[in-house]
Amino acid sequence: MKQQYAVVVLFALIVASSLTSLDSYRSTSQRVSEDMDRALAITMQEQQSDVISQDTIRTFNSHLQIAELRGKATLAVDTRSRQFKAYAHCSEATIFSLSDQRPAALLWVLTGCWAVFFFFSEKLRVKSEELSGFGGLTYSETDGRFYAADGNEVQLTPMQHQLMEMFFHSPSHSLSKAEICEALWPKKPDANDTLYTLIRRLKPVVEQHSNLKIESDRSKAYRLTIK
Repeated sequence: MKQQYAVVVLFALIVASSLTSLDSYRSTSQRVSEDMDRALAITMQEQQSDVISQDTIRTFNSHLQIAELRGKATLAVDTRSRQFKAYAHCSEATIFSLSDQRPAALLWVLTGCWAVFFFFSEKLRVKSEELSGFGGLTYSETDGRFYAADGNEVQLTPMQHQLMEMFFHSPSHSLSKAEICEALWPKKPDANDTLYTLIRRLKPVVEQHSNLKIESDRSKAYRLTIK
């Protein structure tokens, strides 16, 4: 899976988990508020008094249909207005504990699993990009060096190194002469002799440290192949 698709899926899971949790909290908050308002209205109607006492609280709790609210919902009086006004209150933690978070929890688990999968797949992708091997020769993108099968660095001149990089970056490990000359000697009108010399000196180095060899393809291209 492409990296951008994996990020989109991860982001979608995070959003879905958050919205599911929030929706459950909001619906539970509405249900709790309606239950407390109903219980308070019945209590004040039965009491027919503006005094909030222990009996008022007991009566209020007895009229709550949500059993988990009993003992957790509180009553208070608004003293800012001249008229008596009582209201019921419940903490956000209580509302959250009453909400059904199982769907959201499942989505969060899936999000966590996907995040772990994405992390390790990305780590493997980066590692595979950092090291590319062919015919017993390994090129490290991290330090820009070539290593033989025994782990020792292959000593190359700057030009040899640049040409080997081109071979390794080519999907077919094949390069035309014009392509090489343009990359290595862009200002030189005719670099065929220089290229021939470079290839002649590079061949024994490659064959000494790997199972590879450089072949000429009809004098128009060079190809890195396994012996």
